[in-house]
Amino acid sequence: MRKWTELDIPDLGGRIAVVTGANTGIGFETARALAEHGAAVVLACRNREKAEAAADRIIQNTPSAALETTEMDLSSLDSISTAAEAIRSRYDHVDLLINNAGVTGLSGTTADGFEIQFGINHLGHFALTGLLLDRLTTAPAARVVTVSSIGHRFGRIDPDNPAAPAGSAYAKSKLANLLFTYELDRRLADTPAIALAAHPGGATTEVFRYSPAAFRLPNLAIARLLGRTPAMGARPTLRAATDPHAKGSEYYGPSGLFEIHGYPAPVQSSNGSHDLERRAALWEASEKLTDVHYPPTRVR
Repeated sequence: MRKWTELDIPDLGGRIAVVTGANTGIGFETARALAEHGAAVVLACRNREKAEAAADRIIQNTPSAALETTEMDLSSLDSISTAAEAIRSRYDHVDLLINNAGVTGLSGTTADGFEIQFGINHLGHFALTGLLLDRLTTAPAARVVTVSSIGHRFGRIDPDNPAAPAGSAYAKSKLANLLFTYELDRRLADTPAIALAAHPGGATTEVFRYSPAAFRLPNLAIARLLGRTPAMGARPTLRAATDPHAKGSEYYGPSGLFEIHGYPAPVQSSNGSHDLERRAALWEASEKLTDVHYPPTRVR
């Protein structure tokens, strides 16, 4: 199997990319690589100071990088709306939207009363994508890449009440990422845009920082044992975003054993992630909960 690396990223000059959670880990490495290959990148982060520090780190190595930062808290629909409007006012199109930010191990609710992991990982990105959709469909060949997880296989979503608690909140949110991706791609059929998903496999990132030690430490130990850096974890996202041969509804992850390590390649998500009933129910519930309504489109 051919080993895809950052060297395979084509020239992205003239492309506009928005990356959520770009101040650290996989999001930072994604933003860095896109900028190094010529894209103008918006780092959309909860903490503006950290976003600006991340931009400075990228510029130190790539002085020609075109970077902007915008403050966006995915746990607040008001913050998402404000950030989306700032992006819309600056750009008449967006070529790449990387829905990367995510949390695990947190308990509580968002500013709008949603379970916090489902609210940030899924509903926040659902709202952001909807608010930028006209900028994406205006681009000649836009891509929306949403970062899921191996853990989606343990997720459960009740089609009668998609927002109801069900098993692991994190796994549920990561299953929602895939249900959203596949349904979004179907709804983009009459546009130039496509939707894809990716997962990093094992990587030493901060996503587990709020998790109990019994969950966090084994995951980080495995990632370190395999030498899985955040840059390696970003490769599936980058391939989904930039490979000229990538297609809508594809899911990229490491090609090695159990999809924990290896070079990025198309992988298969769970059968449940393709369930049409759950996709439709989650979509309807997400529109109601966020009050972000996608325009009707011809679907596949």
